Amino acid sequence: MSTETEAPRPVHSKRDVLQAMSGLMLGMFVSILASTIVSNALPRIVADLKGSQSIFAWIVTVELLAMTATVPLWGKLADLYSRKLLIQASLSLFVVGSLIAGFSQNIEMLIVSRVVQGLGAGGVTALATIVMAAMIPPRELGRYSGLFGAVFGVGTVAGPLIGGLLVDTSWLGWRWCFFIGVPFTLAAIWLLQRTLHLPVVRNENTKIDYLGAFLIVSGVSTLLVWSSLAGQKFEWASGWTALLVSLGVVLLVAAVWVESRAHDPIIPLSIFRNRTVGLTTLASALVGVAMFGGTVFLSQYFQLSLGKTPTQAGLLGLPLIFGLLVSSTVAGQLITRYGRWKAFLVAGGVIMVGGMLLLSTITAQTTVFMVGVDMFVLGVGVGLLMQNLVLAAQNDVPARDLGATTSTLTFFRSLGGAIGVSALGAVLANKVTSLTEEKFGPIAAAGGENAVPDITVLPPEVKAVIAEIYATATAEIFLVGAPFAVLALLAVLFIKEKPLKEQSGDERLAAELAAGH
Repeated sequence: MSTETEAPRPVHSKRDVLQAMSGLMLGMFVSILASTIVSNALPRIVADLKGSQSIFAWIVTVELLAMTATVPLWGKLADLYSRKLLIQASLSLFVVGSLIAGFSQNIEMLIVSRVVQGLGAGGVTALATIVMAAMIPPRELGRYSGLFGAVFGVGTVAGPLIGGLLVDTSWLGWRWCFFIGVPFTLAAIWLLQRTLHLPVVRNENTKIDYLGAFLIVSGVSTLLVWSSLAGQKFEWASGWTALLVSLGVVLLVAAVWVESRAHDPIIPLSIFRNRTVGLTTLASALVGVAMFGGTVFLSQYFQLSLGKTPTQAGLLGLPLIFGLLVSSTVAGQLITRYGRWKAFLVAGGVIMVGGMLLLSTITAQTTVFMVGVDMFVLGVGVGLLMQNLVLAAQNDVPARDLGATTSTLTFFRSLGGAIGVSALGAVLANKVTSLTEEKFGPIAAAGGENAVPDITVLPPEVKAVIAEIYATATAEIFLVGAPFAVLALLAVLFIKEKPLKEQSGDERLAAELAAGH
């Protein structure tokens, strides 16, 4: 095997890391923001572009589809080519998608732009963590990964707030939900060009497993399309469900077969023989359900049950951000200081279960303060888990598998979030329909199928009933989601704590290559 290495220096100073982080965190924040910023702007966007209710959710879903399905491919490319050029390329894709979206003249153009945005966001989400692992030893990674966890949480929850403010500002409007990220993304590309210095390792005999990549992307996309449409366009138990699930499973089984025989698989199946990787992957998927589900449905609860505006609903999500920011940052510092990490994962699992159960008790009469406390608890739990799961896995695999391992965890977290949101959304929709039928009769329920009421035009007595219906339904989805949090806790309990390595990913890789591994 011919290997070429270009390295300005093998060891990265604290200054190198901090400078590189500025560009990485900026790019990661903007890409995550794109996934959530349109949530409060969707009604205005669909109306202005004369779209139908049937493609309403697809403006969000296609971006998430493209991001989730391509994460493993970006991870594999990071193991083969320049990580600096790859992350700059993914940010450039994001800029192109954002410009197309902002100038969209019809729904079709907007959908295409969201796919392009998703491709770029998938690259940034996977590569940012991979780059940090290459530069920083696991023993020191805690303090930095805590900040990345905070950026992920802030971007996820702050998106609806920023989107609501842009839509409510008459001289800006919804197009700025897309334009706002462009200058920041260009700044991130420029910062990375100046501050990111990584060795480039080229394995001349290595080839990308394009067939495996195609099967993985196709299988995952098919299942995500099914989970997005089931319960809305067709029944969960229907011919369409049987067709899409069967097709998705067949494609993924074929992907496993191809990956098991590929010389350089996109997702090396060997990494799952590692107990830590298997358990952290499972826990990451389950954390995705709690993280995405919590933010998506609480915004609707604030507006329909508590009567808040889109901007106010975004502001009320701040306790979740604050909890995630504090816990991930503090835990990262403590892990770096003491070198112990499992206690934080276990505590995060317990606290996340508590947060889900607390939010399962909300009603239309629950005060904003109490809901904020419950959200803070959930944020603390997720913050302790999210990035520290990645840290545990990165610490326990060979340096050559860092990219594939990191992207696999990111992939399953996004996949868990996508399927979780769809499944919990179906639970909420079914509960709303049954409660509406119970309160107003079957005719009212049928007439309002898949329609979200405009509570500003309803009589006070009807508004009160609608508020209670949505509060009850929202509480139920957190109760349904709590067992997923319990499973995440169980997975974490079985992870074996191992000492954090003192060498960075690049230093470990150089040692492995020198040893002929």
